Amino acid sequence: VHGPGDLAAPDAPGRLLAEAAEALGGRLDILVANHALSGSDGPLDAVDAAMLDAHWAVNTRSVILLVQAYARLRTELPAGTPGGRIVLMTSGQDLGGGMPEEIAYSLAKGALASATRTLATSLADLAVTVNAVNPGPVDTGYMTGDAYDAIAARFPAGRWGMPDDPARLIAWLATDEACWITGQVINSEGGVHR
Repeated sequence: VHGPGDLAAPDAPGRLLAEAAEALGGRLDILVANHALSGSDGPLDAVDAAMLDAHWAVNTRSVILLVQAYARLRTELPAGTPGGRIVLMTSGQDLGGGMPEEIAYSLAKGALASATRTLATSLADLAVTVNAVNPGPVDTGYMTGDAYDAIAARFPAGRWGMPDDPARLIAWLATDEACWITGQVINSEGGVHR
């Protein structure tokens, strides 16, 4: 489903979910919020209001608005309709020493851990589970050279995560087998040493 591309726009999350629901016959069972703004950030002495606002708009506010639109669609289904699943993506920036060189990103993504627990409680009456996955460092080609090798050395297996590694967990969380798992932030980061 193709929809609005800039999730920082306040109306984009609702429009995206409406277009997706229409394309899929009016019913959405699974929402995976796997988008982020990364970079364009800095340490505490360099971060400014525009950086904070940009990261908040994409990494946190848009996720809440996507979930809100999803919940509104679920209320149109018969009470107790099973199968509602939401998976948010964090990045583990609220673990260990955080990410002091990217304050805006780490704060915005870290907020999703608390949001996961709150949203799970809020949506329980709709038979919707809400979980978050921290995929850890995943090799999507954004890093190379010595920095890449240094991070690979922090994994017990000596390699970065691959996109299929967190994808398998996300796929499982969307199944009926995971119906009792909700409000959890699950680390799928290959035992990386922080």
